Amino acid sequence: MKSKFLYCFLVGFFLIAFFFLSTFVQAQVPVPPIPMELMFGNDRLDFQLVVKRNFTQQSKFSVLAIAAFSENYGKEKQLGDALVIPFQLNYAIGKSGLSLVAAGEANSVAGFGTSLGLSHNKASKEILAITVLSYELSSDQNLKFFGLYEYKPALTEKLSIYSRLQLNYNQGMADGFHNRSFIYLRAGLKKGPFGFGLGANFDAYGPSKVARENYGVFTRWEF
Repeated sequence: MKSKFLYCFLVGFFLIAFFFLSTFVQAQVPVPPIPMELMFGNDRLDFQLVVKRNFTQQSKFSVLAIAAFSENYGKEKQLGDALVIPFQLNYAIGKSGLSLVAAGEANSVAGFGTSLGLSHNKASKEILAITVLSYELSSDQNLKFFGLYEYKPALTEKLSIYSRLQLNYNQGMADGFHNRSFIYLRAGLKKGPFGFGLGANFDAYGPSKVARENYGVFTRWEF
């Protein structure tokens, strides 16, 4: 029970801190939006909030943080229930989009961990591409790959296609076993800050890669 209260506190702190940060840096032009998404699937509910901000307009330092929450509808199902908050501090190397990364992750299942790595970011009106490769500083020696890729071509002046591929692979280097991986797919439409469509989540857990699938509809808003 205490752990659940702790992670609820972390989520509240995360939301307040980063919405405050987004307000503080409104003078930056342009300011990246803060997308919040809910997916109502056949098996569970998924929530995700993504925040990416530079410290200042000219700063080489930036922050990327994600709050993700999943809850099965059935009380008897616990695999997949999780609250995960990865966050990373980036230091840009030149103007290539490549950055050095120092990161941490609060996870309601695995606990708290820290890591170092590299990331690459590319953003335009139609494309968002974030790739992160990191190494966890723990006895498990986890090697992690994370990717988030969006494609939003315009259909009309106000309407565009929204599509996203989001994936993660976590390999334990100490024991050589698979820890966690997923592929999340989204396809729909976007009008201004509002988006909606169809979604599919494919998750795998543990060394035996126990599979879970979730299909449904999503809605999102860019603050």
